[in-house]
Amino acid sequence: MTRIFLKLIAGVIGLLLLAAISVDYFATEVTKNTYIQNLTEQLIEKGRLLALTVGNPAALSVEQARELERVVGGRITVVRRDGKVQVDSEADASGMENHRTRPELAQVFGGKAAGSHIRRSATLGVEFLYVAVPAGDWAIRIAMPLSEIDRETGLFRGKILVSTALAFLPALAIAALMARVLSRRFARITSHAAELARGNFRARLPRGDSSEFGQLAATLNETAENLQHTVEQLEHEHAELEKLERVRKDFVINVSHELRTPLASIQGYTETLIDGALNDPAHNMRFLGIIRHNAERLARLTEDLLTLSRIEQKRQKFEFDSHPVNLLLADAIDLMRPIAGKSDIRLHMESAPDGAAAWCDSEAVSQILSNLLDNAIKYTPAGGSITVGARMMGDFIQVMVRDTGIGIPPEDLPRLFERFYRVDKARSRELGGTGLGLSIVKHLVAAQNGTIRVESRVNEGSTFYFTLPLDRSTPGTDRLNPEFTTS
Repeated sequence: MTRIFLKLIAGVIGLLLLAAISVDYFATEVTKNTYIQNLTEQLIEKGRLLALTVGNPAALSVEQARELERVVGGRITVVRRDGKVQVDSEADASGMENHRTRPELAQVFGGKAAGSHIRRSATLGVEFLYVAVPAGDWAIRIAMPLSEIDRETGLFRGKILVSTALAFLPALAIAALMARVLSRRFARITSHAAELARGNFRARLPRGDSSEFGQLAATLNETAENLQHTVEQLEHEHAELEKLERVRKDFVINVSHELRTPLASIQGYTETLIDGALNDPAHNMRFLGIIRHNAERLARLTEDLLTLSRIEQKRQKFEFDSHPVNLLLADAIDLMRPIAGKSDIRLHMESAPDGAAAWCDSEAVSQILSNLLDNAIKYTPAGGSITVGARMMGDFIQVMVRDTGIGIPPEDLPRLFERFYRVDKARSRELGGTGLGLSIVKHLVAAQNGTIRVESRVNEGSTFYFTLPLDRSTPGTDRLNPEFTTS
């Protein structure tokens, strides 16, 4: 009985290990290939931007190349069409061999829009991703080590293995129980056969043993069903991990440059304090204030990202009801009046017709107005004014927020509602903006079945307009969300 039990358990463990190895191999390969593809696309875009920024690669100095390396995050090499290295950010170009035969450069000089190749560095002994883009009669090449991708792939692989092991534990326990039951039943069959061999023809199996093979088949089917349940559970967990991985990559792509500045500032000032500035009364509190300011900025960015994610993935719950428009406007003004007062900015209200009510979520409308008013206050000089009003417009009511601020250049208006887009990046960061406020406003307005647009003149101010349906019977409320417009 023990030998049968051990053989059955060994077979089950072998199958589970084979499945685990297969999941590990394919998940690791897919993850690594995806990382490399994304990194290649990013480096191509950076290379094209460098080609546009540099202008004449022949005039690029070593110092400029090193500065570009710090910005791009990879080694910069400029190569002439004949393969001669013009400049390199990490080596003396005059002593470098001809690069004409490098695969990525051969692709570019052969007429392709971009070239790429992965190979091991003979100097460092690690793999690099080389990406080249054309720049007239020159090519700009960016080299990036793949060690970070290997690290990320290893982390993902570890999570897959842990999840797989945890998912296989119930299956292993069930298999052990079934193996013990089957081995006992086979032992009874063997004992009965031995009795017959000894000539005891009166020996009989217990009642019902005549259907033992049928019961065994049913038991195996049950085991197969349990294993199928385990596989489905693994596939579900794998899909969830892939979904989380996609979200993580999108997050990294969209906010890496937004996180870099405050994190670098926090790290720099923290190291300064640790190195001795903590005991310097002339600077320590100022440094701590800067650290706190950047930490608050990171917190605001995180909160805005979570809000935007909930809205875009339709996980934000809205409670629609009929709300008096004038009350919504008054509440928003009262909420922002202390902030405006600190900046010596006057708030005015142009009331909607009496009895005008919108079919909307009051919290969402409050957030829309708060974001628009906050922007208006930030970009309106002291002594200016901001007007909030509403008017009837067919089956909708149009709400407007008008300021006497610095205005928005015409070329920036079409991109104003994009995530992380800032008209004045330096001023926006100085004022603590995350670059997500107007994108959140856009999605919230769409969720109310409304549209949003902006009118602005430089040094004369800006006016944001958005619409809300009047009530549930409004024809527009049964349509799909209209496209946003800007003017």
